[in-house]
Amino acid sequence: MRAYDSLYIDGQWVPSTGTGTIDVINASTEEVMGSIPEGTPEDVDRAVAAAKAAFDGWSQTDPAERAKVLQALSDGIAARNQEIAETITGEVGMPLMLSQIIQAGLPQAVSGTYVGLLDEVQWEEEIGNSLVVKEPIGVVGCITPWNYPLHQIVAKVAPALAAGCTVVLKPSEVAPLNAFILAEIIDGLGLPAGVFNLVSGVGPVVGEAIAKHPDVDMISFTGSTRAGTRVSELAAPTVKRVALELGGKSANIILDDLEGEELDAAVRKGVGSAYLNSGQTCTAFTRMLVPADKHDAIVDIIRDEVENVYTVGDPAANGGRLGPLISDAQRTRVRSYIEKGVEEGAQLVTGGPEQPEDLETGYYVKPTVFAGVDNSMTIAQEEIFGPVLSVIPYEDVDDAVRIANDTQYGLSGGVWGADKERAQGVARRMRTGQVEVNGGGFNPLAPFGGYKMSGVGRELGKYGLEEFLQVKAMQR
Repeated sequence: MRAYDSLYIDGQWVPSTGTGTIDVINASTEEVMGSIPEGTPEDVDRAVAAAKAAFDGWSQTDPAERAKVLQALSDGIAARNQEIAETITGEVGMPLMLSQIIQAGLPQAVSGTYVGLLDEVQWEEEIGNSLVVKEPIGVVGCITPWNYPLHQIVAKVAPALAAGCTVVLKPSEVAPLNAFILAEIIDGLGLPAGVFNLVSGVGPVVGEAIAKHPDVDMISFTGSTRAGTRVSELAAPTVKRVALELGGKSANIILDDLEGEELDAAVRKGVGSAYLNSGQTCTAFTRMLVPADKHDAIVDIIRDEVENVYTVGDPAANGGRLGPLISDAQRTRVRSYIEKGVEEGAQLVTGGPEQPEDLETGYYVKPTVFAGVDNSMTIAQEEIFGPVLSVIPYEDVDDAVRIANDTQYGLSGGVWGADKERAQGVARRMRTGQVEVNGGGFNPLAPFGGYKMSGVGRELGKYGLEEFLQVKAMQR
């Protein structure tokens, strides 16, 4: 049981001005595993004032000094890997082994990347009689989600600090305990007071107070498209910069030149890309586009993979490939989509809306596959955020590209083909921020972000760092 009774503001652990608390529920046991303060707009005012006061000094520090802080942050996360992984496994439900690698390991790696990237920034450039300089944008409000909670925090906080910005963080109230661990780590780094601040609470109160605050210079938000549009509305009157990483409905195109073992491997890998973190992944490849004449054979491969490999079980004991969903509300939402798929005529191959028979407790959903899906169906158009895969047949490559792009989203996607150059050509036609070609691995140095309603701006690598910089021209 982790019970936090203070916020982190101006370099100190301080009580909230309010009296409310928020319970954090273990996704597997449905029991309370911790609690946090329910912050207030007054808490946000205090945190923003501290960040504003600290900005002038922190923004003037040498980039080499900031690099040392980022390295220390990476080392601090590494030292608490097991604790972080166990905490997030409880909060989110990812199997512990995966949490150690992804939920704790990835934030450590990402924070470490900025040590070297700071050396690569061209802070000054002469253009004619002008000296063009890059400067930190100011006070940054970071509002983060629950699915990869610490990774999404570090993907914002690390580059913001590296750029010389000061930060006010509001983590998801559903999975916030890891953010308090991070604040403990940062508290031990010796940062000047006010450079980093943590205010926990609910989005409509704390998140909205940050988004509309006149002394916040930039908002970096990750979450649903609906919430992202609300953040933009609130930020607009103060004309602050807004970076948004929002929803996705990514297509994974299996090209028609794949045969035999290559086809089998591509399809099985595609299932894994759809089900990572029980499908609670904004980049999940939830639409598998397959040649119409191979549809039934591919569905057989998928059924075999799902029913024999993607078992569901206790994530704390690594009891299965899939753990529970984050909450009862999310489970209800995902089940409603499964029921909608059946109602609209999609073929239910495996899974379904029922609770797994041997798991009476926990927010579990059976890994579910629909075949013969039309891209106009609800399950093909809306982000479900659960272990639900739609298999969609196509006639030719042009048809596959049309279907892949026929969505309001454009965050990620995949292409598998025997001819890699041909597959890359298809990837170029997909209107999406990232594309995996033949299973290319995640690269924390590559820009991450979306087209269309998947967002604005980029995270990670040098592009993620530049989001937090302004450009000034000094004529001489």
